[in-house]
Amino acid sequence: MNPWQNAQQTLKQVGEKANIDPSLIETLLKHDRKIEVGLPLIMDNGEKKTFKAYRLQHNNWRGPYKGGLRYHPQVSEDEVKALSAWMTIKNAVIDVPFGGGKGGISVDPKTLSKPELERLTRAFTRELAEHIGPDKDVPAPDVNTNGEIMKWIADEYGDKAVVTGKAIADGGSEGRTEATGYGGVYALMAVLEAKKISSVGLTAAIQGFGNVGTYAAELMIKNGIKVVALSDSRNTIYSAGGFTDIMALVEAKAKTGSLTNAVKELGIDCEVKSVDDVLTVKVDILAPAALEMVVTAENAGLIDAKIILELANGPLTPEADDILADRDIVVIPDVLANSGGVAVSYYEWYQNRHDEKWTKERALEKLEGQMRASVTEVLSIAGESKLTLREAAYVLAMRRIAAAKPVCCEDCNCTNCPDCQNCPDCNCC
Repeated sequence: MNPWQNAQQTLKQVGEKANIDPSLIETLLKHDRKIEVGLPLIMDNGEKKTFKAYRLQHNNWRGPYKGGLRYHPQVSEDEVKALSAWMTIKNAVIDVPFGGGKGGISVDPKTLSKPELERLTRAFTRELAEHIGPDKDVPAPDVNTNGEIMKWIADEYGDKAVVTGKAIADGGSEGRTEATGYGGVYALMAVLEAKKISSVGLTAAIQGFGNVGTYAAELMIKNGIKVVALSDSRNTIYSAGGFTDIMALVEAKAKTGSLTNAVKELGIDCEVKSVDDVLTVKVDILAPAALEMVVTAENAGLIDAKIILELANGPLTPEADDILADRDIVVIPDVLANSGGVAVSYYEWYQNRHDEKWTKERALEKLEGQMRASVTEVLSIAGESKLTLREAAYVLAMRRIAAAKPVCCEDCNCTNCPDCQNCPDCNCC
């Protein structure tokens, strides 16, 4: 099952279980627009290559489409469809005034020179120009994209507010670097407090040692959680006593190329395990922070954690979700757990539009309050309706999306879309 099929299945299941208006589910099972282009690129050696690129705009009832651009060889239409739909849900859960979008180029950026990468990015921007804008669609960094790439897009387009995730000097927001990892831990702490569980002494395993995983690990440790297992794309490192200096590991990994080499460089005594062992080590909290669909029907029965904190997008398949629910394992879903990134992206967009500059303290304080408020609402719906946290998060999102449905005629309640020009019930159009 591919990511888009997973996303569709979740929407249908939650809609049926929670008695959501079927017309809303039908709307969310479709995308407003698909932009698919072939980007010609003259390589530095004069050779011409073409790269397939996508931008999927899912739903904009709550505001401009919002979501990242990823550069990866495996970028596909189905992947971007799923990610854009998840962005619609996520933005509604965290309650920022955006809809959902996502895009990318099927390319390995490591094979391109910097001038080639810039030319490709600017070509993509020109193709997207009529479809994006501060009030239309606001891209952001994602896999293998960064603030510099956002700067090229903003420059080519001519408005810094057209993208978020920029460097601070180019109009980015303080706190954005930490936002997704910290936001996930803010959500975790809110769930623990609601369940009257102290974080001190709990153990955690984090799959993925990129930006999200490292900042999540850092804040977990500050809250008394022992991070006993970490993994990158090669191996898992395990220490029963927990890793204490995450930023030292980050620096050593950057220097040596892997976590295994990093612990050797730092003289840390720990076990080196296979890359997938991070998912099945015995811990209180498992935080997948890397790839989609890593917990499946095949390995869900091997999970030995009490709480799963989904810092990655779609790390559990629907089948795995059902298995874990049957085992009473609490899943803090991706559309809630990793929404801190888009919350601070909204803060950046707001600051750009209002010519403001917030401190990191203000941004992170606001983020913590927003994450905790969303967790409170999700927990309330879950308790009232006997739903999982994922189901409750989707219900919360769907309620907010439905409340934002555009109406162009109060007589017939038709929506503000091309179809309403042929409205059979009145002459409003």
